[in-house]
Amino acid sequence: MRVTKAVITAAGRSQRTLPLQRMVDRDGTPKSVLWIVVEEALKAGADEICVVVCPGDAAPFAEAAGEHAGRLRFVEQPSPGGYGHALACARDFVGDAPFLHLVGDHLWLSHSGRGCAEQLVAVAVAESCAVSAVQPSRESLLPSFGVVGGRRLPGRQDLYLVETVREKPTPTEAEQHLAVPGLRAGHYLCFFGMHVLTPGVMEVLGRMLRDAANPAEVTLSSALDELAARERILALANLGTRHDVGGKYGVLTAQLALALGGVDRDEVLVSMIELLAMK
Repeated sequence: MRVTKAVITAAGRSQRTLPLQRMVDRDGTPKSVLWIVVEEALKAGADEICVVVCPGDAAPFAEAAGEHAGRLRFVEQPSPGGYGHALACARDFVGDAPFLHLVGDHLWLSHSGRGCAEQLVAVAVAESCAVSAVQPSRESLLPSFGVVGGRRLPGRQDLYLVETVREKPTPTEAEQHLAVPGLRAGHYLCFFGMHVLTPGVMEVLGRMLRDAANPAEVTLSSALDELAARERILALANLGTRHDVGGKYGVLTAQLALALGGVDRDEVLVSMIELLAMK
């Protein structure tokens, strides 16, 4: 199994400008969110990258990708159809190959010297199956994420066999169907914003979208829930930290995380102390 393709979804109508936000990366270089996400994919071994965008957004996104613009292929989501529909728009690009999928409004900081996506791809290749990155998260975050239920693989601390997937479940639904043995009480395996997927997910999404009265109701979670009954899917936890740029103070907290994990850490800490000292 080789993973050389990546799909970045960035077509959400309420979030279409988030990947264009300017940040200062950990190396001290100003970059857009999209630029940083593309570099996450490149470090993981992707050499073909598709970005799903709203109609007319290809030009500003290409500009935001900076020096990596020439590596990108843009596919438009012709109408607002939701997350699952956006991912399905890249079906022709994916073809019959496994692929790395990253959401365009998140940034990730690894706990190790290897990028989060790079670690995820390594596990997918070693296990020869789809792998979703997850983060053990408290119950209050359930309304923001897809959530995985399953069981820990014997001898593996952070790797789980996926049995059930739900999109933004209620606490009651999570307690009944998504509790994972070994996690702290009130914590669940929430999606991290990146996956290595097999082309089977495109087949399932395509059928669901054909049958759906409302395409927006078709989610990646619903597709993975069905696919988990047909093929082996794993969940890999604790790769690092995720930062949703679209959340409340999302741009601020993502920038702080980058700065405090980068070459300008001391300078930023001094500035923060000075701000806190002001009355």
